[in-house]
Formats: sequence, structure tokens, C-alpha cells
Amino acid sequence: NIPIAHIHGGEKTEGVIDESIRHAITKFSHLHFVASEIYRRRVIQLGENPKNVFNVGGLGVDAINQLKFLNKFEIEKKLNIKFRKKNLLITYHPETLNNKLSNIGISELLKSLHKIKDTTLIFTLPNADQNNQIIINKIIDFVSNNPTAYAFGSLGQVNYFSLLKICDGVIGNSSSGLLEAPSFKKPTINIGNRQTGRLKAKSVIDCEPREKSIDESIKKIYDEDFQRIIKNTKNPYGEPGAPERIIDIIKQIDLKNLINKSFYDL
Repeated sequence: NIPIAHIHGGEKTEGVIDESIRHAITKFSHLHFVASEIYRRRVIQLGENPKNVFNVGGLGVDAINQLKFLNKFEIEKKLNIKFRKKNLLITYHPETLNNKLSNIGISELLKSLHKIKDTTLIFTLPNADQNNQIIINKIIDFVSNNPTAYAFGSLGQVNYFSLLKICDGVIGNSSSGLLEAPSFKKPTINIGNRQTGRLKAKSVIDCEPREKSIDESIKKIYDEDFQRIIKNTKNPYGEPGAPERIIDIIKQIDLKNLINKSFYDL
């Protein structure tokens, strides 16, 4: 009999098991704080009363706004890395609904990255999803044979966002490339299906988990016309202030009357 508030509901990530779990959590919950109007409508479509569904924006925007970033010299010294003329940040997670794609995707990505010259490649290792060890092993092997590549198990928020601010772009299939990279006006190469269904800024380049497609996408992020587009990028997950908006709403709601839910029919 404790009311539940759900943040970031209504979103779609068709390439991972989170998709169905997220919608199930929506049905368990009584208050819904979503990141966009599209997601608000989707939560209502799941039978939730509109009066309990609030578009407050995404939380990642606030994390960026509140941090003090490290400069190039500080991050080089702290992580023992060296920036070069070009620098890329890479995060590739398992495709939990298709095990074969995880192996194919990381292999094709590494083949593409192997051809890049005079570029620092900074990998953050995948999360704890099933089959992550396949990806970790391939990245570690790649880094051990490439003096311009580095791998980190967990960078932490300050280090990660500092790198995101410095690097030319992000590559992989992490939600960060869609939720946070647009706030830095940085391009994202989004590989495969893991993030299919999410809102995407103009700075996001979708590509197939194939070497040629990744090659073309990397070339595009350095294209002058695309760089001009990125300068005007707006993050579709809103403006800073989501935590304050959530707190203000909760303060005004009578929590005692939330437990007995009725399915809201459209």
C-alpha cells in the first residue's frame, strides 16, 4: 500500500528486454514522470489516468547542468590517457533480445575503428546485461593491440561527461548517446536496434551493425554540413529542472488516494 512514482516511463527500446519491463513498471506505478509529450501519451495509452501523468523532461539534462567538468589536461592526467587530433568515446552494450547481434555488432565496430588513424579511442565497458563478457573480451583484446585505445570499466559521471564534452562524438548503442550527447552538441553514431523507438535529436546517426555502415557514419560526423546541423541541435528530452518539477508535483498530491487505481479507457 505504498504508492510508487515511476520516472522515464513510456519510452521504447525495442532492442532490449527493458522494453517490456519498463511498461510493466508503469502498470505497478501510481505517479508517472515522463521525459516528453510522446511518452506521456503512451503511458496514458497503457491505461494510466492523465491527471497522474506529468511531462517533466529527462533527468540526464540536469546531471549535465550541475557538474563541473574536467579540462583536457586534468582528464589526461587523471585517466592516464593522451588526446590526439581526433578523439572518440565508445560504449557498446549487448543486444539482449538477439545474442548473435551482440557478437556481430562489436566485431564489425572494431574492424571499422581499426582503420582510423591519429584518433584516440576511449571505450567504456558494457553494462551487466547477458553476454557482456563477449564484448568485454573483444574490447580488451583490441585495446591491448592498439596504443591509441583505452578501456575503462566505469568512468563515473564527472569523468564520462568531461570526456563527452572533449571528444568529437560518441559511438555505440548506449542511451547516453541519445539522452545526453545532444546537450553537448556532439554527434552520436547509434548502432543496431538497442535504442530503436527512442526520441532522437538531429545529431544522432542511425547505422547498421556492419563495417561499411559504421565507416560511412564516422566519416559523416566530421562532415562540415553535418557539423553545422549539430550546432543547432536541441535535446528532445527537455530543459533542466526535472527533479524540482517532480518534487513540486509530489508535494501537491494527496498520496492516500493513489493506491486504488482504475484502468483509464481512451
